[in-house]
Amino acid sequence: MDILTGVLDAWKSAVDAHEPARVAELFTEDAIFQGLHPYSVGRDSVAAYYDSQPLGMTADYRVVESRRLSDDVVLGYAAVDFGFTDRPTLPVHLSVVVRRVGGAWLIAHYQVSRL
Repeated sequence: MDILTGVLDAWKSAVDAHEPARVAELFTEDAIFQGLHPYSVGRDSVAAYYDSQPLGMTADYRVVESRRLSDDVVLGYAAVDFGFTDRPTLPVHLSVVVRRVGGAWLIAHYQVSRL
């Protein structure tokens, strides 16, 4: 779980600071990304998605489950509350696959759903 928490802490920090390029750096070059809009692939689309989010948006998460699928792959499931300055908090569920690339752990798959 330390691997997953490390990646999600970095993601939260970049989201909270509204730094889309820093968020995108946490993803693999070919990451599959599914926010609450149609899916996209790659870091440029991740940066564009987070750039379109309102200033002041924050992400608070709690890891619900995680599994080490191999030495270089971790699956995670988290509850995330996206906070806003001008509307109610949006609770979602987040599934991620993080993969070791060189010496870094990066998000290879990201999918948000509202249940």
